[in-house]
Amino acid sequence: MDTLTGTVHSIVFSVEETGFTVARFHSKDHTEQVSIVGNLPSIQPGESLICRGEWKKHKDHGKQFEVVSFECCMPSDLTGIQKYLESGFIKGIGPSYAKKIISEFGLATLKIIDENPEQLSKIQGIGEKRLSQIISCWQEQRSVREVMIFLRGHEVSSAYAAKIFKLYKEKSIEKVSENPFALTKDIFGIGFKTADKIAAALGIEKESPRRIDAGLEFVFRELASEGHTCRSLPLFIETAKSILEVPEDAVKERISFLIKEGALIEENDKIAMRLFYRAEETIAKELARISRNPSLLRTVDTEKAISWAEEKLHLRLAKEQALAVSQGIKQKLMIITGGPGTGKSTITKAILRISEKLTSKILLAAPTGRAAKRMSEITYKKAFTIHALLEMDFATKQFKKNGDNPLACDLLIIDESSMIDTLLMASLLKAIPSGCRVIFIGDVDQLPSVGAGTVLKDLILSEKIPVFRLKRIFRQAAHSKIITNAHRVNHGYFPDLTPTPDSDFHFAEKKEPEEVLTEILTQVTEKHRLFGGRIQLLSPMRKGIIGIDNLNIILQKKLNPSSTPLVSMGRCFHLKDKVMQLRNNYQKEAYNGDIGFITAIDEEERQLEVSFDGRPVIYEFTELDELTLAYAVSIHKYQGSECDCIILPVHTSHFKLLNKNLLYTAITRGKKLVSIIGSAKAIAIAVKTAGSQDRQTGLLERLRKIL
Repeated sequence: MDTLTGTVHSIVFSVEETGFTVARFHSKDHTEQVSIVGNLPSIQPGESLICRGEWKKHKDHGKQFEVVSFECCMPSDLTGIQKYLESGFIKGIGPSYAKKIISEFGLATLKIIDENPEQLSKIQGIGEKRLSQIISCWQEQRSVREVMIFLRGHEVSSAYAAKIFKLYKEKSIEKVSENPFALTKDIFGIGFKTADKIAAALGIEKESPRRIDAGLEFVFRELASEGHTCRSLPLFIETAKSILEVPEDAVKERISFLIKEGALIEENDKIAMRLFYRAEETIAKELARISRNPSLLRTVDTEKAISWAEEKLHLRLAKEQALAVSQGIKQKLMIITGGPGTGKSTITKAILRISEKLTSKILLAAPTGRAAKRMSEITYKKAFTIHALLEMDFATKQFKKNGDNPLACDLLIIDESSMIDTLLMASLLKAIPSGCRVIFIGDVDQLPSVGAGTVLKDLILSEKIPVFRLKRIFRQAAHSKIITNAHRVNHGYFPDLTPTPDSDFHFAEKKEPEEVLTEILTQVTEKHRLFGGRIQLLSPMRKGIIGIDNLNIILQKKLNPSSTPLVSMGRCFHLKDKVMQLRNNYQKEAYNGDIGFITAIDEEERQLEVSFDGRPVIYEFTELDELTLAYAVSIHKYQGSECDCIILPVHTSHFKLLNKNLLYTAITRGKKLVSIIGSAKAIAIAVKTAGSQDRQTGLLERLRKIL
């Protein structure tokens, strides 16, 4: 086995999930840079490595050093030390200060920083504040390296070392050793399999109660990520047994114990985590409270009120719309549902205009920033995200608005209600005062919420709340092929793919995935001239040639190339990249599915800035796993958003995920143009597949029992 020692110059390619990395490497024994490949998780430009492996010749990329094992070491030559400092590893030292420090201290630089850092104050520009920052960061990096060595010794990606240290500080190794399964709850991105790997290395037995308990919780979290809030007990036991690889009796024993402890709840041969069971119970109880208390708004003559609203808004409501408005100003609780072009926005404006004469305490809300912004544009009144409305208390990690501190409103209108998941709906309803009138507006035929549950669907099926269904497509919308085809798909009919002049709906028949990809790149170039950045590519799947992951890499290179990318935690980011937030971060007020653009990358401060609709949000480099490229995104993640131009690959290779709800939701995201690229056969599969996989929830039973 050969040994290669040197410094990482740049990261060419990296896969976070596996740690597989391709990097350019400065070796003392080679005059030119060499390529190293292998399982090299979280290595960074500037790091010095001792690599062990073999030289091999790749048919496309030539000679490469295939790394079998490696260890990090401090650089010992001037070039390596400078590269290390320039990399931004130490906050407060960037390329300019690195040169000055090397010039002053030479080969003794790292020893000075480690043992006598106060000498850095000799460097012009390094004052007390910057010196304090450098010392603090150096000490942290030293501790992080210890955590990295510990994790690597247990075959875990050191990409998580900085996150673990940030949370547990100097007790990091002690905490991880004590209970590795706590990482699954405490550290974003660490799942049960990773924690289990550490646990096994620490000698925790497979049938250990804490391992089985952690595994059961993991199964529930996986079920929740698929949309379920509960599961039939036999299916749950089978899944848990398979994942944990332990006898069924061991699983049953821990389930019985957790039921007695109240962590799990069994009812009607279904099993649920207390969190979701209580949330569904809360939804039913809070709706009952609101519905049984009278509205604080005075009654009005609906006919006169509607005539007045029509005059003020300069429109004429159709009979169906007028009836919906009439109910909207009468009912305490109400649901308005319908597809695109059926007049939901017009009805909202009319209800709002009439209600403004009755009270000033009106609130508008939507689940996402984009949906709230669109609601504001339609109504000319400030709309909030539900999260912003409820106000997060960072000390308690609970919403400030609740039953003890309710919202100040007599009327609350919530748009895009199909996107509200179980936990968020429970929090929202608790904060609504008893005298408030509540109107939920949404399209129940779209995909369900990203979070667990099918709340709007269950509310409608319960038949306990008045529901107004809008079915008629109005004249202006009827001229749009986007809208007519969306309704055709929703009713189970094949869309009209006939090409017509100036149509807002295009279809390009391409049989092979490679042909689909070529056509996507062609169309992105063409449409970019027409729509600029107002293009969004949606794809049903992550993997494959026309999956989200590959499309993002290719589109980043095509639309926003960079010779100086930021590579961090397996992700490659360029200035001006389009990115998406992957989880709710209440502190940053950035939520799962929010899309923005990278506006600054500061290597020296190890920070990146993203603009979400003009609002800047700062990310530390250790937080970049919260972001992903968003040139292509999943249809599910794009719910509640719209874009001028939607490009949608629909291919038979997506067959496992193709269904009517998915296609319908994707088409309704387009405002001016929807372009489908793929095969008519794949579209037919989607149209004929009744809908997305049924989610198991307990809400419908709760509603019928309590309301």
